[in-house]
Amino acid sequence: MAERAVTASAGVVQRTMSAVGADRLLSSVWGYADSTLRWCWIPRLLPSWCPTSEDQLQTAEDMMLSCVDSTNSKQYVPISEGTRLWTLTFSRDCVKDRTPLVLLHGFGGGVGLWAQNLDSLSQQRPVWAVDLLGFGRSSRPRFSTDAREAEEQFVESIEQWRAKVGLESMILLGHNLGGYLAVSYSIKYPGRVKHIVLVEPWGFPERPDTAEADRPIPVWIKALGTMFSPFNPLASLRLVGPLGPTLVQTLRPDFKKKFSSMFSDNTVSEYIYHLNVQTPSGETAFKNMTTPEGCAVRPMLQRMEQLPPQIPLTIMYGSRSSIDSNPCSSIRDMRPHSHVEITTIRGAGHYVFADQPEDFNHTLLKVCSKVD
Repeated sequence: MAERAVTASAGVVQRTMSAVGADRLLSSVWGYADSTLRWCWIPRLLPSWCPTSEDQLQTAEDMMLSCVDSTNSKQYVPISEGTRLWTLTFSRDCVKDRTPLVLLHGFGGGVGLWAQNLDSLSQQRPVWAVDLLGFGRSSRPRFSTDAREAEEQFVESIEQWRAKVGLESMILLGHNLGGYLAVSYSIKYPGRVKHIVLVEPWGFPERPDTAEADRPIPVWIKALGTMFSPFNPLASLRLVGPLGPTLVQTLRPDFKKKFSSMFSDNTVSEYIYHLNVQTPSGETAFKNMTTPEGCAVRPMLQRMEQLPPQIPLTIMYGSRSSIDSNPCSSIRDMRPHSHVEITTIRGAGHYVFADQPEDFNHTLLKVCSKVD
């Protein structure tokens, strides 16, 4: 609730300052400062200030995947302008001709977070797990500051990756931001997608009403909202430097619990840390695609009618998640002649695949069994 209050207050402050014209000056000053911190000062100091490196991220990922038994290959797939997408491939000879399942992680994630799912899912068909452009071990280029163009960069990187690895079609699964991009991709390239699976997708609802904008907000919340709204979501993790790993362990002990069947140490929190203190490329793109309230600048519900009706859609939520599942009803109403299946996994939060991996794997395999 406190996080929502701060986010809402930031929107109030921005609207108030815009009315008096002060937002332009503040935005320019903070924009310059944030750009300098992100692209000049912070990246150069990362090795000394933040205890991280690309090699340490690789080591952390290797540890995350150390419990995966299935044979797999790892490679950088070159796409365009010198950028590459880090890719894991699981393909057994007996299922290599079936439609592959492609996994797109969410904001701040990476391929290692699928560790509890890869063995099970790859028994019935090839599985490809990809680090999105700007995240994980993939290239971290500059994205456009325009929400539409940034989204397009993500979508085109997925299509270029698909063409490069030679997939004719796929079952496309996306969690969080990955779900948003899965639908955006499918709207533009419908012939390449046989089924869409959305897991706790971000970015679908319309921007909430601003009826509460006139509510009195404490001065200190207004100040914090104004101060931090121009910065990236995970900037604090980089700014605390060597305290970052401890911060992750303290603020997100749930990640350790989610993977307790695989690890008893801090393997998961170390992976999360190294994922998110590299150059904030995809993170910056996500911020530019997001409103102060945390919604998408371009809500996907406004475009669902553009998704061809012949593409089946499955949406999975966790029963304990705080993510709004109301858009599911809207999607179903928008697609009366399409297959829209909504599934809730009991006892799971936002990270459904990690909270209840066995139930998630079983449910997903059942969904995928309908595709050759």
